Amino acid sequence: MLPALDYDKWSETKDTLHLFLQIIGKIRLKAHPKQNHWWHVTLYPSVRGLTTGRIPHGADSFEILYDMLDHQIIVSCNDGTSEQFDVAGLAVAAFYNTLFQVLKGLGIEVKIVVKPYENKSTVPFPQDTALRAYDKQAVTDFWKAICAIANIFERFRGRFTGKQTPVHLYWHSFDLVSTRFSGRAHRLEGGTNSDREAYSHEVISVGFWPGDDTFSKAAFYGYAYPEPAGMNGIPLQPVEAEWIEKNGGALAILTYDDMRLSDDPSAALLKFLESVYQGAAAKAGWPMQDLTHAYAE
Repeated sequence: MLPALDYDKWSETKDTLHLFLQIIGKIRLKAHPKQNHWWHVTLYPSVRGLTTGRIPHGADSFEILYDMLDHQIIVSCNDGTSEQFDVAGLAVAAFYNTLFQVLKGLGIEVKIVVKPYENKSTVPFPQDTALRAYDKQAVTDFWKAICAIANIFERFRGRFTGKQTPVHLYWHSFDLVSTRFSGRAHRLEGGTNSDREAYSHEVISVGFWPGDDTFSKAAFYGYAYPEPAGMNGIPLQPVEAEWIEKNGGALAILTYDDMRLSDDPSAALLKFLESVYQGAAAKAGWPMQDLTHAYAE
């Protein structure tokens, strides 16, 4: 059975983990060549946790792995060198300083903006010396959930032949995402530069996030940009799924527990993902037949 992710029990650990991942993500943001829709900033599920993947560094490359089984950061380079350190019990400042000392020792120089991004903490990383919660089992359970969910997202991705994202984790919002594109441009008016870069084309996006102070349940979600008329009237599956209003738009929601405790969690999640995509794509006039992989599961 998938692990429980009780928000109230692990929220303080989640906040610590989120800040650690923001530091790692900001390193990838600065060091990796820019890609469209900010795909160069994300992290990826691995067999032991979350990774930056290979980051180019001159003629060489490096990778940062957050090992969520042994609770270590492992920095590896393509010349065979690597360094690691334990994370449990570290303040944010200690995590930041240790990681950058490791990078410097490996000959990697990266400068990042040291403030958390869109986070309830506004303390610069080097100044955040407060003791923070770190429940090892809660972090491992989160990784186990992410790993299982990523497998299901990959099956969902296999059904689509158009442009789509990898299954990746956006560290600023702390959500695991898979996004499909219709192929038609639709530039966002207003918003920030990053918003306009992310929403330059029609998309239908699904994801998973572990909850926050405004929605204290781990949940799956789905939405469309631009939102077609009548989006919140699309029938969702399974029956536990519902539409809510979020940031002025319609957001499909299936809680993690409703999926986890169902008779067939994988099937329940796939039904949810498909009901969001099929309904939104039909209403938005996507060329659905042309974008369907005929030989997928």
